Amino acid sequence: MADHNPVAGNIVFKKRETNNRARINRLVSKLNSPLFISLLGAFAAIIGIGVGTAGIPFGGMFLAIAIGIPLVWCLVAYSEFGVLVLLITAYLLFLLMRFIPGPLGTLMDAMQALLAIVVVVKQKKENNWALFKGPITVMVLLWIGYNLIEVANPTAESRMAWVYTVRSVAIVQISYFIFLYNIKSVKFVRLILKLWLVLSILGALYGFKQEFIGFSDSENAYLYSDPSIASLLFINGHWRKFSFFSDPVAYSYNMVMPSILCVCVIFGKFANWKKIVSLFLIILFFIAMIFSGTRGANVLLPAALLLFAILNYNKKVLIFSCIAGFFFIVLINIPTGNQNIVRFQSAFRPNNDDSYNVRKQNQKRIQPYILTHPMGGGLGATGVWGKRFAPGSFLSNFPPDSGYIRVAVENGWLGLLLFCTMMFVMMKTGINNFYLIQDPELKSYCLAATLIVFAFNIADFPQEALVQFPSNILFYLFVALIPITKNLDDQKRKNILPAASVEGT
Repeated sequence: MADHNPVAGNIVFKKRETNNRARINRLVSKLNSPLFISLLGAFAAIIGIGVGTAGIPFGGMFLAIAIGIPLVWCLVAYSEFGVLVLLITAYLLFLLMRFIPGPLGTLMDAMQALLAIVVVVKQKKENNWALFKGPITVMVLLWIGYNLIEVANPTAESRMAWVYTVRSVAIVQISYFIFLYNIKSVKFVRLILKLWLVLSILGALYGFKQEFIGFSDSENAYLYSDPSIASLLFINGHWRKFSFFSDPVAYSYNMVMPSILCVCVIFGKFANWKKIVSLFLIILFFIAMIFSGTRGANVLLPAALLLFAILNYNKKVLIFSCIAGFFFIVLINIPTGNQNIVRFQSAFRPNNDDSYNVRKQNQKRIQPYILTHPMGGGLGATGVWGKRFAPGSFLSNFPPDSGYIRVAVENGWLGLLLFCTMMFVMMKTGINNFYLIQDPELKSYCLAATLIVFAFNIADFPQEALVQFPSNILFYLFVALIPITKNLDDQKRKNILPAASVEGT
């Protein structure tokens, strides 16, 4: 090995520093040029005249263009930047809606469509489609295709309801392909998960603020704007908290999912300080989840821990499972006057809950319709879009109250069969990849992704867990991480193994 020459290294460093200074000087000279100053003055004059004649909307439009054009260019030019912006925007969408008027949901759809087009263009140039040939991809494409042909459903009451509903199915699902193509390194996976945890911490802390300090003026205005809102969120003299999410359900689910990741970190091969931080975050997220008053979320973490124990059966996991089980048993049965804990306990006694019994009756009532309509009543036949585009129809006043029931009613039993098959393939692939992956870090990430997909599936039964931001985007992020972690592990092993060994595999 050649000795390091400090003199030569110093010369290279000085030369590089000189070049950087020269570039900076050239840039400063350009900024000080009469042409640039004239252009800057012209822009200022245009803004001043525009705001003076057309008012504040002109300034807002000009600002949107000034920010929007560079943002779109960055989304197209830097794929990783686009992924991060998509995740951040999805997570903070309803917070942004409080301050920025306009169709932000439509802008989210446009961003996903733009990122998907970029993926298609790059793939056409690279002509390498091996990444998109897995079983999960096949099922996702089949599900998107089935929802697209629902426009021709002969029993659908309204085609316009399909137009407004398909965006929450087809457009959101293309985010799976965006993540699958653009996440190409373990370093980027780490960055995404860290970003997600930071956003989750902010969401939890804002829920604490609502619980102990109170709602903001705008939030109070929303809560008292409609009596039906109070009937859903004001339970036994206590307001359910929703942080900066759309509702308490989305808030609670987005507190459970990062807790699952933290469990996988605690039992993975990570630094001790990361495990200690993860334990603290689990406590933080769990308390924040209870503030939401969403009973359906209370069973998700125990269910995920059960699958975790089955897939990771060893002495440490067994001890942890016994401690966690004892904690939940005590929490479920302990006498208390705290309404948050009382509502948590009621989730484990569903037969004593009036709302649960009503849901069971509604599901029993709709079963004959599902059995006699293989393709269902069409996308958007129930809920808000059903009341808007097909008022008075049989399904317009039916409350699905469940993602699976909505699929069965709107897509029929054929759609429900395809949907359940897709979820089964996702889970099966995740479990298989978990056992096949050898890298400890990637193994933990694959396990976390599989458990989160599993938890979302359970959450989709009592509520509609996969239709609201950010849960819909996060779900397909973790679905994509299942094959991504396996591909990264394969690449790592190929780089480590000798060439002869690689050829023989």
